[in-house]
Amino acid sequence: MARYIGPKFRLDRREGVNLFLKGTRSLGPKHPLAKKGAVPPGQHGAKGIKRKVSDYGLQLREKQKVRRIYGVLERQFRRYFQEASRKGATGENLLRILETRLDNVVYRLGLAASRSQARQLVSHQHVLVNGKKVNIPSYQVKIGDVVSLSPKASEFGLVKESLKEVKEDQIPSWLERKGLSGRVSKMPAREDIGADIDEQLIVEFYSR
Repeated sequence: MARYIGPKFRLDRREGVNLFLKGTRSLGPKHPLAKKGAVPPGQHGAKGIKRKVSDYGLQLREKQKVRRIYGVLERQFRRYFQEASRKGATGENLLRILETRLDNVVYRLGLAASRSQARQLVSHQHVLVNGKKVNIPSYQVKIGDVVSLSPKASEFGLVKESLKEVKEDQIPSWLERKGLSGRVSKMPAREDIGADIDEQLIVEFYSR
């Protein structure tokens, strides 16, 4: 399966929640959920919200929602789950793995308006980890790693706009930002991940 490149607001409508896939545009009054409510896309979308959802359906939707929030394909997501299940609380471990992806860290630091923008910055070699270019969005950062942007990227309009939108006091507590760089001060705890996610449903989905 290739990465989804269609309308991102369509994914919000499918999951019935704002996945914040388009940066500040996701907060605007033109967001489809603000106008149409939680109506799934497609010809029979309105009928779908009246149908009773099975336990399997709830688990599937939660898994799909988290996949889409972080922009991860199914095979990679399953690999993350297998890694998370080796030791400790599987659900929390899974979210921690997703949060410490390099593209997500760039987004959380406010250096990009969305995860897709952050992924593009990483892929185009505009992101450095400890002073070295890393072009792998799924790269896992560690405590003490310093994430920064190249001098060229610092002049990008999307970066300047994002820095204006996200102030340093809005950065998650497990990250520290100073200017165009940030440091991983600790691993994220469950309470540091503000997304409305029920990770237990994902654990149940893969444990069937």
